[in-house]
Amino acid sequence: MGPTLRSLHFFYNHRSSLTEPEDTMTPPKSKNITWHGGVVTRQDRERAAGQKGCVVWFTGLSGSGKSTVARRFEQLLLERGRVSYVLDGDNIRFGLNKDLGFSPEDRNENIRRIGEVAKLFADAAIITTTAFISPYRTDRDNVRVIMPEGTFIEVYINAPLDVCESRDPKGLYKKARAGLIPEFTGISAPYEEPMSPELELRTDLYDVDACAEQVLSYLDKRGFFNVA
Repeated sequence: MGPTLRSLHFFYNHRSSLTEPEDTMTPPKSKNITWHGGVVTRQDRERAAGQKGCVVWFTGLSGSGKSTVARRFEQLLLERGRVSYVLDGDNIRFGLNKDLGFSPEDRNENIRRIGEVAKLFADAAIITTTAFISPYRTDRDNVRVIMPEGTFIEVYINAPLDVCESRDPKGLYKKARAGLIPEFTGISAPYEEPMSPELELRTDLYDVDACAEQVLSYLDKRGFFNVA
């Protein structure tokens, strides 16, 4: 029996023991579906990549510096030869989530979808970074519970509202204050600060490089870069 046939033989005789998806809060709408495991495991992919997959979840107000720190963090990873990808809030709304607005229900669905995508990226051994306001604790916690323990890293980009508003890189606060943008986080919609984030970065006190280095150091100390 050749190597390909041996692999297929192993799969069909062991697929019931292969990793299945963890339970989530809402069961699938479709009932006639079956989870198909694979022969290659997450650990196999991580050994091949020399790194552990994870999700670094940046959350904070608009203008706090989420995307800026995430992009710099990605650069630092690239300089170290690491595979990384940033899922950015605005960019995702041009494609995957272009059907969603900013109502509480749409915000919930926005984060749910991103959580599932980020989970897939991390399962492929990619150091995945997200940059979303993600204002509700429950939504962020729901993403955490679908991730393997220790692989969801919540990073609170903490900058006071007045600092974020003074930056206003997209002119959104000005529009929100004028009543042109309804349900704007921090002005007419709530932001629920993380209770126990893995990291809290004060972008009003430290520059982008210092903040990105803190995230890099966190992963380094926890062995995400040392997989053999």
